[in-house]
Amino acid sequence: MSIPGQSEGAAHGAHDAEPLWRPDGPDLLIHADNLVAMRALPDASVQLVYLDPPFNTGRTQHRRTTRSVRDPEGAHLGFTGTSYTRTVEALSSYDDAFGDYWGFLAPRLIEAHRLLRDDGTLYLHLDWREAHYAKVALDALFGRECFLNELIWAYDYGAKARSRWPTKHDTILVYVKNPATYSFDSEAVDREPYMAPGLVTPEKAARGKLPTDVWWHTIVPTSGAEKTGYPTQKPLGVLRRIVQASSREGDWVLDPFAGSGTTAAAARALGRRSISIDESPDAVAVIERRLGLVAQRLGAAHPETPR
Repeated sequence: MSIPGQSEGAAHGAHDAEPLWRPDGPDLLIHADNLVAMRALPDASVQLVYLDPPFNTGRTQHRRTTRSVRDPEGAHLGFTGTSYTRTVEALSSYDDAFGDYWGFLAPRLIEAHRLLRDDGTLYLHLDWREAHYAKVALDALFGRECFLNELIWAYDYGAKARSRWPTKHDTILVYVKNPATYSFDSEAVDREPYMAPGLVTPEKAARGKLPTDVWWHTIVPTSGAEKTGYPTQKPLGVLRRIVQASSREGDWVLDPFAGSGTTAAAARALGRRSISIDESPDAVAVIERRLGLVAQRLGAAHPETPR
């Protein structure tokens, strides 16, 4: 069956090429279009995928747009006969900006689903512009039964609108590959202070509480040691929480929009291994400095993995 957004097969000589990634290999940094890089990785190779794509802000974004076409054989990777591509098409018919943005993002989510292990988890980080569309599209891709959480990362920084409620949160949608086998370890997650410590015992107050699905966490301070200078850098504390909960020591974590390398930094600190992908030379340079990695520039030596 032909799946939109995926290749028809590998180029000749794929079996003779040196593999891009090995399960027993070191952390990997790839300088490439993430769709090309993801297609070069084997099925079920990672435990956790965190995607923080550029938000659909309406500003000009330089990216390759992929046209979604209907799957003639019906549903794939979805449920109750509704295909992911048909869902994305239907949503696109209501909003041209959505169609352009999701023509870019949809095939990358298909690849992320393919790369997850059976007990793996996907985190998709968006803002208010696309989160509601994304929920419907991911329900079709994974199945509604695979939806785990809608996380709200709330912060209080920057200018505040006076003509509406100020938007001071991002949304992170969480989906599991298999709801019967997924891995989630709440006890491994860093705890946070009680908002009213006087209402609990001193022992509980000292230990802290488990986070809920609303995460109050500051952005990266502009003058802090964590700051790399990359404009969309996410806080290490947010990524630590994700990596702690949904992976184990030694597991592989994938970030296809690696940016400043915070996901890889969190993974390394917690004993995980990481695959970071970005096509921006600036992002790759930041990650090389931050983590001491040397980027692999993806080319003809690494054809797409056969389906």
